Amino acid sequence: MVYGPMESVEKKPVATPKTIINQKYGDMALYQTEEVKEPVQNGCPGLSIQQHVPCLFRCRLQLPEFSVTSEPFKRKKDAEQSAAKLALEKLGIELTASNFTIEQAWDELVARVSFLFSDEFLSSSHLSSSHPLTGHFKEVIGKKDPCQRSIPVSILATCDSKLNNLCKSIDNKSECDIQLNVSLIMRAAGLSGSVSISEGRLSLWRQMPHSLEAIQGLLERYTGSAEGILIKALYIPCSMEKPVQPISLNISSSVYYMDIIAHKLGAMDTSQLLVSRVVGKASSEMRLYFCAPKAPLNLIITSDVPQVKEAVELQPNLNGRACYFSGQIIHGDAIMATIGFTRKSLDLFHEDISLGTYYRMLIGRLPDGGYKLSREAILAADLPVTFTRSNWRGSFPRDLLCAFCRQNWLSEPKLSTVCMDGQTNSPKMSETCKKLKSSKPDKIAEYTNGHAASDTNGHDVQSVESAFKCEVKISSRNGDLIMECSSEETYRKQSDALQNAALKALSWLSKNLKQKEKRFDKSSNAEDILGIHVNYSTLLKEFALFLSIHAVPDSAVLQKCNFTESVCMDQLKQKQQDGLYSLAIEGPESNVCPSNGSLACISYYVLIIREGEFLKETLERSDEFEFEIGVGAVIPQLEACVNQMSLNQSAHFFTVLPHPHFILAANGDIAESLPPLSLKNCCLEFSVTLLRVTEPLENRMEEALFSPSLSKQRVEYALKHINESGATNLVDFGCGSGSLLESLMDYPTALQKMVGVDISKKSLSRAAKVLHSKLSALSGHVPPSTSIKSAQLYDGSILGFDHRLFGVDIGTCLEVIEHMEEYQAHLFGDVVLGSFCPSILIVSTPNYEYNPILQRTTLPNQPNQTEEGEDKNQLLPCRFRNHDHKFEWTREQFHCWATALASQHNYSVEFSGVGGSGDQEPGFASQIAVFRKDKMHELNQKQHFRGGDSAKPYELIWEWPISSSQQNLQSDNL
Repeated sequence: MVYGPMESVEKKPVATPKTIINQKYGDMALYQTEEVKEPVQNGCPGLSIQQHVPCLFRCRLQLPEFSVTSEPFKRKKDAEQSAAKLALEKLGIELTASNFTIEQAWDELVARVSFLFSDEFLSSSHLSSSHPLTGHFKEVIGKKDPCQRSIPVSILATCDSKLNNLCKSIDNKSECDIQLNVSLIMRAAGLSGSVSISEGRLSLWRQMPHSLEAIQGLLERYTGSAEGILIKALYIPCSMEKPVQPISLNISSSVYYMDIIAHKLGAMDTSQLLVSRVVGKASSEMRLYFCAPKAPLNLIITSDVPQVKEAVELQPNLNGRACYFSGQIIHGDAIMATIGFTRKSLDLFHEDISLGTYYRMLIGRLPDGGYKLSREAILAADLPVTFTRSNWRGSFPRDLLCAFCRQNWLSEPKLSTVCMDGQTNSPKMSETCKKLKSSKPDKIAEYTNGHAASDTNGHDVQSVESAFKCEVKISSRNGDLIMECSSEETYRKQSDALQNAALKALSWLSKNLKQKEKRFDKSSNAEDILGIHVNYSTLLKEFALFLSIHAVPDSAVLQKCNFTESVCMDQLKQKQQDGLYSLAIEGPESNVCPSNGSLACISYYVLIIREGEFLKETLERSDEFEFEIGVGAVIPQLEACVNQMSLNQSAHFFTVLPHPHFILAANGDIAESLPPLSLKNCCLEFSVTLLRVTEPLENRMEEALFSPSLSKQRVEYALKHINESGATNLVDFGCGSGSLLESLMDYPTALQKMVGVDISKKSLSRAAKVLHSKLSALSGHVPPSTSIKSAQLYDGSILGFDHRLFGVDIGTCLEVIEHMEEYQAHLFGDVVLGSFCPSILIVSTPNYEYNPILQRTTLPNQPNQTEEGEDKNQLLPCRFRNHDHKFEWTREQFHCWATALASQHNYSVEFSGVGGSGDQEPGFASQIAVFRKDKMHELNQKQHFRGGDSAKPYELIWEWPISSSQQNLQSDNL
């Protein structure tokens, strides 16, 4: 036979220590990992509370000459690599890009093939008893015909790691080209002189029969397979238009299982069968089996990995789905089965594979799929947009990103952290910081109105230590850069920087890899603003298969859901909001409602229903599912529903179907009934119960330090100024769920009219329910126990002016402006003081300088040493109190903002606050500015306005007492 020349080889990356050990020792290298527990230094002797101990692993590597033991590591594979590195150091072997010349690799490959077919291999119990190949030899060794005693060449490559590594040393393209791997092994067999090959057969056998002693020893170690094992597997057609189908393999001890698979694929015998590497977990035996193309071996295509990923469009006979799962070139129809001999057992290992397993594997390869699977909520969960360690549930972003890259046959992502040092030549700079000191410092910006220098988040620039940034790079297996993701944000902990950077990369990939026809023609400058640089040509090259698999439903099985044209729409009365159809909430309302940053715990189940039939099948359910509100941790429809619920209420709603892969991954049983059950005219029904609500971290931090809480202290502060001024009307700008308006009703005031303005209809809806209930109760007393005669809620942006709210007695804006961008906070100040012109305006916002107390870190403005001489130079940047805050100002920044506005609009301003003390550092926890209008200027302004603007951009959505027109409007909306 003629084989292609193999004299040249591409530059190889440095081999890992474990790879080199395997090349040298093969199965004689035994790795044993054990879990270890390190003592926890809690600094409190006698503490009886059990401390959390991280899970660490130590590895012992046993070689024929000696053994070594690694240090503890968080991951098993790191411990194994460390042990292998220690062994190499003891052997005096250095890590180099290639440990074999091509000639040496060929010699080793020929010797290895000869050894695998030797009596020594079969009779060496310490070596071969756990080697997967001995099981295959047992299946064929008793056959009389030499050809029947042959072993498929691809089995040799997949079962013997040393053989596979030697092939990669000769030509690294063999890793993805199974046929190239086969050709190398067959060429080595032809050179061995002891192993036979024949034209047209991809199998090998020993020229001379094995000795009786070797055969007897082999057979004694195996008990044989039980009769009549029925294994569920999957048949994956080459054509993407044909559905994946479940099949059964009837395995018995009298027939080699490879023969059964070959028969299912229509092959003559196992010599025509090729086998992929392991699909999924390395410990599993899930592989793809397919027939070799009818082409001479010397014409084998030696494609590299990117060519594999593009090959579906170039070569119609390639199986796109099988190539996608294996990362190897697979031709024709294929069978996916979990069956084979392993090192863990002498018997044949097998597991069933269902269609649900297949679709869960598909979902797991999506950027957000790993998170959905880790939450066990494929239909309900979604990848959050921000990472908060205390509120995060499921697998961490870094682990998800690494898994995504591995499953899509990319290089491991490189996450590089930079330690930012705010002090010049800091003596306490960590070693990591010293190595990274050459990196660029944080960008510094200045306010245009002469404010103090600040960073891009609006913080005062102070001397800080241990502030971390992270950069993520994702590359192909060949090292071609796909995307680079960086951020200007800094984090106190290195791990937080890593997780947030990984999440940013995952979020971008999830958003941009949804549609096959998406055009990646955006300006690179637009991406750079987000800190993301993408090589779109490499991206499309590497994800060609990904896009073809995930973007298009299997049209032969699943018909597109035409929900809006189905009878379901008539059933749901064509009522839609936030993607929800026919939302119905049941149960009495309570004052405990979720808000941004809070943790909501729900129970839910999801049904798939179809019009015209009594079809209701459960797809997914959970008795307790916890997630953070406001970070996108669940699908938008579910979050919109929960946002309108209060504690112990139940709700149900309908929504259109997601991609069919998600349906089938959630419940694989439904896939086996298709057809005739298609997904046309189907929809999903969610049933949800709100079990508990945990307050946002900001509220929990404040409640832990202040009694009464800061929110109540702010209400009391506003109440004081309301009573002092004798105000009869009030507007709450950014009223949210109406907590301030509701709270004011508990106190006697002169207020007769209350108005709330907010941009969130969900919050306003909740506020209307609360206020209506309370006002109805208070006004029902004889005499009425409230002075309020009217209340109104408007939907609109507080950055716009509505003349109906001009000239009110008092305006409030408590803990609102930090949820805007900074330029919007300046615009709000101009609009409210320059156009609305309240007599008094009360604005509160968090004091950033107080955050270290809330977060238990060092105060930024304290001197370097205390009176006791303790070093206070270790300053840490603080996170914002809420992930939704766009900025948090120091006292100086807040004073500059308020003073400039007051001067511009003829107001006086005084500063105060609640929580803490204004006479001690770092001031109040919540800082407050009270603006007062000059009386003479106020009179002139009101006279001038009578002929002025009559803009009404706000929408009145509720008022009390309720008018007849409002009653009719509510009836129409029911």
